[in-house]
Amino acid sequence: MAKQNTVFKEAYNRCLTLITNSDHLPSEPELGAQLGVSRTTVRAVLTRLTETGLIAWDRRDKIVLRAPLEADFFPTEETDSLSEIIERSFMRRILAGGAQPGMQINELELAREIGIGTTSVREFLIRFSRFGLIEKRPNSHWILKGFTREFALELTEVREMFELRSARGFVGLPDDHPAWVDLDEIESVHHTLLADIDARYQEFSELDERFHLLVQRASRNRFIIDFYDIITIVFHYHYQWNKTNARTRNQRALEEHLVYIDALRSRDPKRAEEACRLHLRSARETLLQSIQEP
Repeated sequence: MAKQNTVFKEAYNRCLTLITNSDHLPSEPELGAQLGVSRTTVRAVLTRLTETGLIAWDRRDKIVLRAPLEADFFPTEETDSLSEIIERSFMRRILAGGAQPGMQINELELAREIGIGTTSVREFLIRFSRFGLIEKRPNSHWILKGFTREFALELTEVREMFELRSARGFVGLPDDHPAWVDLDEIESVHHTLLADIDARYQEFSELDERFHLLVQRASRNRFIIDFYDIITIVFHYHYQWNKTNARTRNQRALEEHLVYIDALRSRDPKRAEEACRLHLRSARETLLQSIQEP
């Protein structure tokens, strides 16, 4: 139930962004496709929009009555999916332990730390283990096996294929797609971090995840979006374990993101591909440099 509730809240927030630039909402099937949720969730969103006086809903007509206020949005911490919450706690534990091969992960302790049942944690770890990075041991324990250069090269090859496909999809999105608003917000955060890079360079990882996930979603391919979980964990956390030149690396990546964002906004597929390739090449170098094999 909690997971379903986060889906509703996340969809509701995105719908608020949608009505900011519109005087009416599309049909329920169209809205469901734009938000990526079921018709049941769409109706729950429309009901709340009506109750809060944001729209007038009369069958097919959904007229926007007022622009949303900040108070209308659910807080970010309430819209994270359960898998995102587990992933964040899992990575905190890994990073705190130095991410050494052989490190133990106890699913009972992780579940207690998050405040959820062990079943959800176990499902996450099983899903993660299929990539060979962790291994199940008796008594609810898991072992971190570590990353190899071979694994990293295989992963980057797949990542590049997927993201190039997603970037092509992004430049073809319609003008009124909410992803453009999300892109504007992400670009603004990039400028904010660069303006105070010495103090805030460590915030890059979360922003990096947010930006690339936005691009991946434009693929409209459930397998690409699903695969992005492992990409997130490896790329956006692993190179933190080697903190050498982290500030310089993150500043460079932020600047590359801005070039990439500008290329996406140009709607030119060739520019978008070039910017995407440039940034992914840097990301691959960073990942390979972080791997310390015996």
